[in-house]
Amino acid sequence: MPLHSLALSLLLLVAVALWESCFGTSSHSLKYFYTSTSDPNQGLPHFVLLGIVDGQVFVHYDTHSRKLKPRVSWVEKAGKLDPKYWDSQTQISHGEEEAFIVSLENLRSRYNQSEGLHTLQRMYGCELCADGSKRGFLQLGYDGRTFITFDKETLTWVAPNPLAQITQRKWDAIPGKSQGHKAYLEEICIEWLQRYLSYGKDTLLRTEPPVVTVTRRTETEDGMETHICQVHGFYPKEIDASWRRDGEIWLQDTLHGSVAPNADGTYHYWLSIRIDPKERGRYWCYVEHDGLQEPLDVAIKVPESNLGLIIGCVVAALVLLCVIVGTLIFFKKHQTAYREASNV
Repeated sequence: MPLHSLALSLLLLVAVALWESCFGTSSHSLKYFYTSTSDPNQGLPHFVLLGIVDGQVFVHYDTHSRKLKPRVSWVEKAGKLDPKYWDSQTQISHGEEEAFIVSLENLRSRYNQSEGLHTLQRMYGCELCADGSKRGFLQLGYDGRTFITFDKETLTWVAPNPLAQITQRKWDAIPGKSQGHKAYLEEICIEWLQRYLSYGKDTLLRTEPPVVTVTRRTETEDGMETHICQVHGFYPKEIDASWRRDGEIWLQDTLHGSVAPNADGTYHYWLSIRIDPKERGRYWCYVEHDGLQEPLDVAIKVPESNLGLIIGCVVAALVLLCVIVGTLIFFKKHQTAYREASNV
């Protein structure tokens, strides 16, 4: 598996877990990603661990450093409050690394695969939604495909293929394993999330209101216009933005991008619409965000007529012409008077 395939496999595992997100609401999340690879000759570490709060990597561990390290300044407060924090978390990471290397070898043997680059991944975490509800998820992926997923509501493991069902039966037979995972996802993980939010409240709990602008591009082929609503510099990431016609959400002839990060930690977003220029007054870009005291309705600006500009230019030209003519007449009269006064 080439390096770009390794990156793709991680993205696939992330995409499978997105169903657990609090879509459409402001939320906070704590997630952990583990990735183990079978061939370090590719320049990759055997094992990598990432801890992520609200989309921000806050801790990192790999087999090169052999130490869990902070990636943001606010998490360093954990070590100040608990001097054993970094050592204890590093020891836990060591144990996970060793277990993953063994599991990866077992799976390669179970799938009867030759040596080469293979990946084993685990993603788990919790999310605290704006309405107070809690979500949790745990799943493993092998070579870019979902291997096994934990259903915390039914306390069962879901395996999509027969070879993964071997692990399913093994884990189902361990007393208290499922209950322990459920307790972690619903209680312990949430407690740690709230603790990290308190450490990084100046960053993670801040609100930055969006700046909204609407730009126009005319398409000459059919006379239709494309208007783009650009939303800049907002935090947190969750935002509700839509085009509205006569006050109602309008999805026809609309496109939109994905919410993307800026270099300063804020986010940006865009959405466009194609309309008949005769109906500009019916459309508005609607934006709702935690940083706004009330939603924004940004209208499409009707281009100003050029008639006033033309009239203004003509008047200015006439005034300038009068000034020039008056100046010439003035100098001509004074020149004549000077000559007459100079005659002897």
